[in-house]
Amino acid sequence: MPVKIQNDLPAKARLEHENIFVMDETRAQTQNIRPLQILVLNLMPIKEETELQLLRSMSNTPLQIDVTFLQMKSHVSKNTSESHLHKFYNVIDDVRNNNYDGLIITGAPVEQLEFSEVNYWDELTEVMDWSDTHCTSTLHICWGAQAGLYHRYGIPKHLLDAKLSGIYQCHVLDRKHPLVRGFDDYFMAPHSRYTTVDREEVKNCKELEILADSKEAGVYIVMSRNGKHVFVMGHPEYDRMTLDQEYKRDLAKGINPAIPVNYYPDNDPSQRPILSWRSHANILYSNWLNYFVYQTTPYDLNGTPIK
Repeated sequence: MPVKIQNDLPAKARLEHENIFVMDETRAQTQNIRPLQILVLNLMPIKEETELQLLRSMSNTPLQIDVTFLQMKSHVSKNTSESHLHKFYNVIDDVRNNNYDGLIITGAPVEQLEFSEVNYWDELTEVMDWSDTHCTSTLHICWGAQAGLYHRYGIPKHLLDAKLSGIYQCHVLDRKHPLVRGFDDYFMAPHSRYTTVDREEVKNCKELEILADSKEAGVYIVMSRNGKHVFVMGHPEYDRMTLDQEYKRDLAKGINPAIPVNYYPDNDPSQRPILSWRSHANILYSNWLNYFVYQTTPYDLNGTPIK
């Protein structure tokens, strides 16, 4: 089933070219079903790229999804045109009185800053607090996951000795949990970050459960026991070439980055990267949307309060 998006969102043409089923507003209005209302707080600098990645990830579900994009009003985006933001994005004041079936909070390239130093931290925590009563379930990604764990449970992030970049093997810890239903015992996942959370600090929080982790990359999937909050420490939505673009960008800056692990054939950056995580990424998004959004959300979002 399709993801419903605005008729003229630039990502629409790319998705259709890739034979991904998307539905524009005109067609969706003729269907007598209620699509899931998903709000995406996009904190990534190149927003159009992240839009495309997330829409791809959510397209492999039998549910119709109506996506609304949200940005921080307290932060000026330097890598996305003002016209695009004005046309396709809302701020919290625009949606404050709405209810949503799900919320996605993306990562952001600010993990080396203390949370309080991020110029939109107060607004971000306002959105997270608002979501408790206006969104059925929230999916936090990478830095968004670290921010959520810190704000909601007081779990700090820790600076790594070097950037963690590459595709890392992860292990499912509870195969019976619906969020990882259909996963293999071991699967691959992209990571790109300078910080991490401590496994023992997460494990000691009785409100949380670790569902998957990695020997090299640490905790990967964490979920609150009430199902309202999912924290994914990597970037399952990344495309084949995303880490390649980041690596070559850092090279151009003179940072001298390490080659992303388990990514290029023969560890050779001149070769086309291997795509080894897409199937599990699709299952992750589908399971979240099905078991923790669709199966638990009220049919009438405006008539039934979210608890």
